[in-house]
Amino acid sequence: MNRINSLVLLSLICLGSCLSATDDKDKKYSTLVWSDEFDYSGVPDTTKWTYDLGDGCPNNCGWGNNELQQYTSDAANAYVEDGKLIIVLRQDSEIDSLFTSARLLSTGNKGWKYGRFEFRAKLPSALGTWSALWMLPSEWIYGGWPHSGEIDIMENVGYDPDSVVSATHTGMYNGAQGTQKHTAIAVPDCDTAFHNYILEWDEDEYRVYVDENLFFTYQNENKSSAQWPYDQRFRLLMNIAFGGNWGGLKGIDPTALPVKMEVDYVRVYQ
Repeated sequence: MNRINSLVLLSLICLGSCLSATDDKDKKYSTLVWSDEFDYSGVPDTTKWTYDLGDGCPNNCGWGNNELQQYTSDAANAYVEDGKLIIVLRQDSEIDSLFTSARLLSTGNKGWKYGRFEFRAKLPSALGTWSALWMLPSEWIYGGWPHSGEIDIMENVGYDPDSVVSATHTGMYNGAQGTQKHTAIAVPDCDTAFHNYILEWDEDEYRVYVDENLFFTYQNENKSSAQWPYDQRFRLLMNIAFGGNWGGLKGIDPTALPVKMEVDYVRVYQ
C-alpha cells in the first residue's frame, strides 16, 4: 500500500473512532429522565420543586457564608412566566434592610447518581449578588458539609460579572480550608443572554461545560469518600444569594435591586 493510501486509511480510522466516541456519548445520555420546561404560569411545580427557607439559623446562620438574604417560598421571589422560571432577589424593606430571595431544590424523587444535568439560564448582575446552579446530596451519607460533597455547576458573583466558576467541595477539598478544586471561564454576556450550564457525571470523573465548552474536570482519585463522595444520589438547586464571604467581598449595592435569574429549562439525562 502506498503512502497516500495509508494516510487516507489512517484518517478514516481516526474519523471513525472520533465519531464512535461521539455516538457513544450521545447514546449514554440519550434518555431524558426528568425535566421542567416551565411551560406553565404561576408558582413553580410543587411536584418538582421545594424550597429552603429562612436565613439558615440557628445552626448555619447566613447559610454558612454570612449571606444577607432570607429565602422564602413567596411568589414574589420565585414564579413562572412566559415559559421561564424567574428567581428574584429584592429588598423588602429599606428600614430593616430585609433582603429576600428563593432557593429551589428538586423534589419528587430521591435525586440522581450520574448523568447529564443541564440548565439554560440568564444570570443577574449587581454588586453583591451570588447566583448558583448546583447540587447537594439527597442524604448526607458521609456526614455534614463538606464530607458528603457539593457540586457547583455554575457560580457567578456580581463584582466579577463576566466570569462563571465551577467548583467541588469534599472532605479533602473544600472552601472552609481553601483547598476547593475550581476553575473559571469567561462568559461576558451571561447577564444578557441565555447559556447552557452542563454537568456530565460518571463514576470516574465529572465534567462541567458552558454551551458544550468543557472548562472544569474533577476526577475520582479512588482514595476515599473524603475525595470522592460522588457515588451517592444528589439533588439540583437554584438560587440567588446576596452578600456573604464571596458575593459581598467588594461590597453590596441595594439600590440595584431587584434583580432576577431566568431559567428556560432544567433537564436530566441518563
